[in-house]
Amino acid sequence: MAYMYGTMNGVEPLLYRNIAKPVFFKLDPEKAHHLVIGGMAKATKVPGALAMMRGMYGVKADPALTTSLFGLSFHSPIGLAAGLDKNAEAVRGFSSIGFGFMEVGTVTPKGQPGNEKPRMFRLPPDEALINRMGFNNEGTEAMRERLKAIKDRPIPVWVNIGKNKATPNEKAHEDYLKCIQTMYNVADLFVVNISSPNTPDLRNLQHGDELKVLLSLVVDEMNRQNAAHGQNKSILVKIAPDVSDSELESMTETIVQSGVSGIIATNTTLSRMGATHVHRLENGGLSGKPLTERSTEVVSQIYRMTKGTIPIVGSGGVFTAEDAYRKIRAGASLVEIYTGLIYKGPGINRELASGLKRLMKQDGFKHISEAIGADHR
Repeated sequence: MAYMYGTMNGVEPLLYRNIAKPVFFKLDPEKAHHLVIGGMAKATKVPGALAMMRGMYGVKADPALTTSLFGLSFHSPIGLAAGLDKNAEAVRGFSSIGFGFMEVGTVTPKGQPGNEKPRMFRLPPDEALINRMGFNNEGTEAMRERLKAIKDRPIPVWVNIGKNKATPNEKAHEDYLKCIQTMYNVADLFVVNISSPNTPDLRNLQHGDELKVLLSLVVDEMNRQNAAHGQNKSILVKIAPDVSDSELESMTETIVQSGVSGIIATNTTLSRMGATHVHRLENGGLSGKPLTERSTEVVSQIYRMTKGTIPIVGSGGVFTAEDAYRKIRAGASLVEIYTGLIYKGPGINRELASGLKRLMKQDGFKHISEAIGADHR
């Protein structure tokens, strides 16, 4: 296995870029998505497959990158963002390719088909994706049974929760509470998704009294569940990048006061700044390189507003170790990727881990925690 680790470390990116990626990119994006998820799920049932995947793509635990947060341990600060494994079908597979944690979902109380197809688009010259999926998922019951069946969960699994499309905003809290109640025993952490641009009026829940009331009810439910089970699980809020400075300040203040444990910054953007491909004209949320700078800016603003008192998970446009490191220096304690994985392949986690250690060393840091918020000191 050590031999495989050494030889494949340099070869794998070439294999993905020159062979696998061209094949996947000839397929419809959503079909390719399902092919990857299905393949990962089936592969893990083959004897020896997980060990082979760890040997090819796994990241060896390094004390310099190992961290604890939200009552959980992470062997790497790099996690998989929500949206890829919507129904928790390939948790063991993704756990084997170097992630320190992963989000599953977004899941809603009842299964729903999502928006009409086509609803996912690649923008190759921009290294971006646009999606208007609309929280397509099988529902909390199906996800709960899948997660319950995983006995050897090697990394923390976060459950990203949302409301059903048919649920009006004034009753949205009922959906979020149902998700928590149904999924509590199988989730390591919850993420409240109120920032997807693909569910009508969902982003209105990010502002004013709607945000205050929703978070109050959600936190109360988490406290009840924690007390009933003798645990202390955390809940985070995922926010949009498409907000003004004053809106962000108001949102952040409300989130901090609510007792929520942390913020994920950010979800996809409605902006098309930096996008050149014809698919930029499609409706939906854009992810990838055009979002890199804005998402990092939001991380920095939140850290500055809160003086680093609330943990931030940076998400949006991470393709290189430099991208991840800039988010960490801006104030992120952990970083998530999605589109970078699609464009660069499963070898990206090794690149990020080795690159982070190199950048830390250049700055004289011995542990990744020393780099968090360094730009503000």
